[in-house]
Amino acid sequence: MRKLIIIVYIISVSCNKIDISKSIQPESKVVVEGWIEEGDVPRVILSNSIPISTVVDSSTVLSYSIRSAKITVSDGEKTEVLRLRTNYERIPPYIYYGSDIIGKVGGKYSLKIEYLDKIISATTSIPRSVPILSANYEKENPSDIKGYISIQFDDPVNEQNFYQIQTKLIHQDSLFIPALFGNLSDAKFNTNTVAIKFFRGRSFSVNDTAMYKPYFEDGDEIYVKLRTMNEAGYNFWNSWQNEIINGQSPIFPNTKSLRSNIEGGIGIWEGYGHQTVLVRTPKKKY
Repeated sequence: MRKLIIIVYIISVSCNKIDISKSIQPESKVVVEGWIEEGDVPRVILSNSIPISTVVDSSTVLSYSIRSAKITVSDGEKTEVLRLRTNYERIPPYIYYGSDIIGKVGGKYSLKIEYLDKIISATTSIPRSVPILSANYEKENPSDIKGYISIQFDDPVNEQNFYQIQTKLIHQDSLFIPALFGNLSDAKFNTNTVAIKFFRGRSFSVNDTAMYKPYFEDGDEIYVKLRTMNEAGYNFWNSWQNEIINGQSPIFPNTKSLRSNIEGGIGIWEGYGHQTVLVRTPKKKY
């Protein structure tokens, strides 16, 4: 998934005209993917945007990653400088981690990035989490060996809320993956008790080499995470999802920039509340 965020920015930053061959290559921008979840430390991935004329492979992505920035996060009381560490489950594998600041519901967090002569900044907060009332593996027909997940939760009344559903298959996925069409705004809900059916999203983690299948199967053990986020996070992930889907179609190509809340760069700095549950499916029949 991290690799695809960078690749999407290759297109979204560079495509400003239909005739790409005649377009002017824009100045490279700093791409930020930063987040702080409830109960966890802040994390940031940095890279430079890649010109559209560049041949993209894993070595290209690595060469555009940024490993020499100073990244500071503050919660209004504590301030800490994040440290660069290597995580080979991601592409690129370089992530800046915090250690002292832990995300809390209602907390506000500022981000400052100093890189070369650039100052990049953003702010976010962590909305309160929403409990998952139920989560089940369901099939269209009892004889099927594959299906989808359905969850139910209560959307808080008199509030504007935004959600993202993620899943992680035990023994298969190394990261939580956004579900297919799993970005939700309660402006589209007809009732406060919400029931959602969803399929598996696509993973782009370096360790997830199995062929993509949009469904879940008998024998799977699935962590389901319901994340609450701010409107900026919803706008970013919704535009990311649309670009990934449109990028697979020759009729609706990627021509728009992703939404961003970063000053002096592009990308997202977002706070998330969350709850995670485990869904077990029936044993696989051989």
